[in-house]
Formats: sequence, structure tokens, C-alpha cells
Amino acid sequence: MAGGKLSARQKMINLMYLVFIAMMAMNMSKEVLSAFGLMEAKFADSNSLTGDRNTALLEDLEKKAEEKPEEFLVSSGKAKAISDISNDFYNYIETLKVDLLKNGNYAVDSETGKLPFEAMDKTDILDEMWFTGDRLTKKGDAVMVKIEDYKKRIKDILGKDVKATKVLNNFEKTFNTEKVENKDGKKIDWLDYHFKGFPAIASYTKLTAMQNDVRVTESNMINYYMGNVLSDAVTLDKYKAIVLADKSAFFAGEKFQGRVVIGKYAKVPPTKLVVQGEEIDLSKAIDSSGAATLDFNVGNVGEHQIDGKFTFMEDGKPLEIDIKGNYVVVPRPNSATISADKMNVVYRGVDNPMTISFAGVPDNKVTATGTGLSKASGQGKYIMKAPTGKDVTINVTATLDDGSKATDSKTFRIKDIPAPTGMISGQTGVVKLPKRNVEVGTVGAKLDDFVFDLPIETTSFKIKVPGQPTVNVAGTKMNSQAKAAIRRARSGDNITIFDIKARITGNASYRLKNVSPVVVEVTN
Repeated sequence: MAGGKLSARQKMINLMYLVFIAMMAMNMSKEVLSAFGLMEAKFADSNSLTGDRNTALLEDLEKKAEEKPEEFLVSSGKAKAISDISNDFYNYIETLKVDLLKNGNYAVDSETGKLPFEAMDKTDILDEMWFTGDRLTKKGDAVMVKIEDYKKRIKDILGKDVKATKVLNNFEKTFNTEKVENKDGKKIDWLDYHFKGFPAIASYTKLTAMQNDVRVTESNMINYYMGNVLSDAVTLDKYKAIVLADKSAFFAGEKFQGRVVIGKYAKVPPTKLVVQGEEIDLSKAIDSSGAATLDFNVGNVGEHQIDGKFTFMEDGKPLEIDIKGNYVVVPRPNSATISADKMNVVYRGVDNPMTISFAGVPDNKVTATGTGLSKASGQGKYIMKAPTGKDVTINVTATLDDGSKATDSKTFRIKDIPAPTGMISGQTGVVKLPKRNVEVGTVGAKLDDFVFDLPIETTSFKIKVPGQPTVNVAGTKMNSQAKAAIRRARSGDNITIFDIKARITGNASYRLKNVSPVVVEVTN
């Protein structure tokens, strides 16, 4: 399972696989089974030593965290979490080994303290426990779930720290559980490849080797976290102080509110903080992340600089880091921005969308009122249903950060929807059409150059053919009487379509102005 350079441990693992190949060639001789037993014993001894060493490292790191919590507390906590997760998974693997021995009726010799290596040649123990045909049993699935859970918990602790990339990559290689290509070139599941069909002693040894991977991983990560705090402690001169304002601009007379941080939130707290020439009380200004909270009166309208210094102790000497930043003070607002999204007027009979805001004030602190005005979805969005009368006034109130109120208002003219234009077959005004086209044409109405795209439906109209009585028509198509009158028209006659009745689709209550007529000059 391990990758990278050939360490002594890796050579041991490689040798184990060579021995297995030899075992296959020698038909599982007792000498080969014993060799596996010896390999297992070496791994077990190594696990014990590595576990003791990890415990000592962790205890040392915990003592440092007690002595200098500002430097070692965070890393110590992560290392402790790594150790707890590792112990959980290590103990789980131990239960798998116990199950293997129990189901194979193998026991440790009371005199030698060793397992009966030469007798552990059964290949069906884990096969029956973990596999069923080409699939895994519930127990086999549980094994994979436990491995993946262990990997996820470890990676969650490492997080996305760039410095942990190498450690994380090595961990991924060591516990890579992707499908493996067998000797036939077929990719099979990781558990199948490593444990199916193997003699009991080989599987037992592999589980002990996996425990060794866990202990070595634990050791590497504890050492990483010890090196990580040291790296943070000696590279502070590469950090920069950053001013994070609560907002980008402030009103005259307000207090500046924001934070000053050191680069990526250094774990080492400062010993002194000076801003704008005044020393800040660190016990009140520094939070758990290492950020310093600022709170001072801003200047007059315009751009201003923030100057100061962070002081840290490094190698027993004070290290000063300059604080540089700026902020802008804008005038306190005294007028609102109110605009109709379509025009500077509102129309009766339609929903007039409007955007209402107050400069420098969030939408949830702005209130707008007016006859027919209602809030719509979206920031600063409203709908105006124009009332009766010639104009409507919208009043706006803003609540500023200090609790004071700012108000403004604006009056909009109210206009009716303009008169629609009559049309036949999509043409308006005076048109030239053959009689046949007039007979089959559709009469309608539309709003020319109106800011809203309103659907207009025609309900009736009248048609007058020279020398013929006026015909009333319901709907948009010529009836039989109208068609008969049209057939009697002569070339050059002007047929007038007038008194066109139309309404807004879905709003029958609004009465549109009279629709203009259409005149058709009959052609051959």
C-alpha cells in the first residue's frame, strides 16, 4: 500500500510479496508460511515501537501547548485528533485479525507465544466472510466503509492547508483503494485484489502491515504539526498586516469599524498593537483567530490612511510589522434615489416596476410608501399600480447605522395608456388590398411605441363598404354579411373598418381609448 522511496519498511513489504510469489511456486510450503509469520512478527514489533514513539511525541507537543498555548495549542489539538482517529482505525483492524483467527480456529501457543504459522494455510476464511461471487458481503462492505471513513476524517483535519499538500499526497498513496489491475489485465476491487484467495497467514500479515501504515501515518502527521508550528513561528516577517473594514465607506461622524489581520491569521499573537498613534488594549482587541478589532472615530469626508504597527516576539526579540490601510468617508445621505424602470411617469392599467434605494443604506433599512405602491421580489424592487388623479407621491425613509432617520419623496405624473391603432392583416392606416385579402383578413389593434408590451385582444368592429349598409362584426374575422358587402366593392373603393373595440388581455376592467380606424383601398 505504501508509495515513495524504498524505506526499510517498504523493502520489508516488497519482500513479503516476493515471498508470496515464491509460495505460489512452491505450493505453500511450510517454510513459506513460516516466513510470512516472521514478517508479521516484525511488523507487530515495529507497530509497538512506533506507537510508543507517537505517544511520546504527542505528550511532548501537549506539554508545549500547556506552556505556550499561543504557539502550540492549535497544532496540538489537530495532532491529538489524528492520534485518536488512528487508534480507532488501528483497533478496528485488530478486530479483523481476531475474527480471522477465530473463524480459522487458530490460537497463540501458550509456551512460545506465537501463532501456528505453518498451519495457517486456509484460503477460504476471509473469502467467505468478505466476498460472495464478484461482490462484497455486508462484512466486506463494512471493511471498505471503515477504510474510507478513516481517510475522510484524516483529510478533514488536514484541510486545504497548502503546506499539508505533500503529507496529504503521501497519505492518499498509502491508502489508495482504487481498483487494481490483476495479472490478466482486468481491474478488480481493491479488497478483492489484496485479500481474496490468500492463505490465512498472508491475510493476517497484510492486516498487520496495514496497521503499520496507520502508525507510520500517525507519526508523519504528528511530526508535520510539530514542524508546522515552528515554520509559523520563524516566518512572521513574511506576513503583511491587512486592514479589513466592515464596509468600504463611512459617513462623516461615524466610527470606523473593521479588523486588522496578519496575512493568513498567524497563530502567534502580538505583544503590542499601535493604531493611529494610540496603543490598543490587546486583551480586548485580539480575538481567537488572531485578528485585531479596530474602533476609532473617522475623519472628515475624503480618503484617509490607517497607520500602525504589530509587535511580535521572535527569537526573544521584538519584531515589528507595519500596518498600512485606507478608508473613504462619504457624506451622510439626505436624498433617495427613486426611478421608474420604464419612464419618469407611471401608467394606469399596468404594473409599473420601480427601483427605490437610498445611497449608502442597505435595502432592509429602507421603507417606501405611496398609494398603489407594493414591495416586489428583489432588492429595492417595487410595483406601482397607479391610482386615480394626475400624480402620485412616493415617500422614502432610511434608517442609518446610528439609528437616525433620513427621508425624501418624489412625485410622478400619472398617464393613461395611449389609444391603440387599428389594423388588418398586420397593416395600419390606409392600406391597399385585394377584396379577397380583406375578406379573410384579421382585424386587430396594437399600441405603437408604448413602453409596455401589453397583449391587446379585439372583441368587435364595424365595416363600411361604399354603397352598402354598415355591418357589425363580433370577434376579429369577417362574418358572412361583411364578406357579402366586400364582394360588391369595386376597384378603387375605400372600405372603412372603424369602431374597433379592444381590451387588455387579463385586465377587462381598464377601458382603453378609442382605437383608430383602418381604411382599405380595394385593388384588382
